[in-house]
Amino acid sequence: MILIGESIHIIAMTVSQAIEERNARVVQGLVMGQTDAGADYIELNLGPARKVPEETMQWLVRVVQEVTDLPLSLDTTNPVAMEAGLKVCKQRALINSASGKRESRERMLPLAVKYPAEVIISVLTDEGIPAGADSRAESIMETLTIANEMGIANENIWVDPILMPVSVDQKAVYECLEFIEMLPDLAPGIKSVVGLSNLSNGTPRELRGILNRTYMVMLEKYNQYGAIVNVFDEELVRLNRGEMPQVVALIHRVMDGEDIDLALLSPREREYVKTTEVLMGQSLYSHSWLET
Repeated sequence: MILIGESIHIIAMTVSQAIEERNARVVQGLVMGQTDAGADYIELNLGPARKVPEETMQWLVRVVQEVTDLPLSLDTTNPVAMEAGLKVCKQRALINSASGKRESRERMLPLAVKYPAEVIISVLTDEGIPAGADSRAESIMETLTIANEMGIANENIWVDPILMPVSVDQKAVYECLEFIEMLPDLAPGIKSVVGLSNLSNGTPRELRGILNRTYMVMLEKYNQYGAIVNVFDEELVRLNRGEMPQVVALIHRVMDGEDIDLALLSPREREYVKTTEVLMGQSLYSHSWLET
C-alpha cells in the first residue's frame, strides 16, 4: 500500500507556527523524518488556506522540495492555494480535497487537467457524506463521469470514501470496506485511498495505533491502493512492508469468519483479534474493547 505521510498538517500547533513564522527548519525536519520512516508521498495540508494562500503554499512546497524527492500530495480546499502549489511542484503532484461538490467540480477538478496532476476525489457532495456503500458508489460514479469528460483518466484518480471515526459511527467503518471492495468493478483503473487516522479520532491516544494498524491490514485484503497515515508508527510501516505476516494472517482469518481461540495467542495477537472484531462490527465499540 502506498503510504502518504500526514504529519505536515496545519492543525498541528508546531506546524501552524512554523508556517506562520516561515520556519523552514521545523518543516524540513518533519519531511526528512517521514522520508526516512518510509513515506511514499508527503502530504502538505493547509486546510482552507485563507491567509496569503498563494505565497504560503509556494513557500511550503519549495522548502519541502529542498530536502526530499518524494512526490507531494497538496491538501487544501482553496483552489487558489492549490494552483499556486501545483505551479512549483517539480514532480507530478497529487491534488487532495476534490469532491463531488459543485464548487469543487468547477474549480478543483480542472486543475488536474491543466498541470496535469493526479487527483483524490472524495464521495462528498453538496448534500453531505453519502450513507452506506451503495450511496457512496452512486455519488462517486456521477463525479467520475464528469472527471472523465474533462479528460481525467481513471488511472489518474484516487477515490476517498471518507472514513468515519469508529467511536462516532461503527457501522460506517465496515461500509467503507464494502465500498472499497466494489470499487474496481465500478471503475476499472481507479485507485483507492483513505485518511486512515480519521478512524481513531476521538479514541484515547494510547488506543489509536492498534485501530489504525488493524484497519490498514483489513483494507489491504481488498487491494486498497493508498492511505494517508502516521508513518512515524513503526509497527504500521512494518505491517505494510510484510514484516509481520502472522498478524496479517490472523486479521484476515477473523475477517473470513474463522473462530479464533484467544487462549492460544499472545497478548498482542489477542489485541489484533479483538480490534478486528470491533471494526467488522462483530462486537460493539467502547474505549474498553481490549479489556473485555
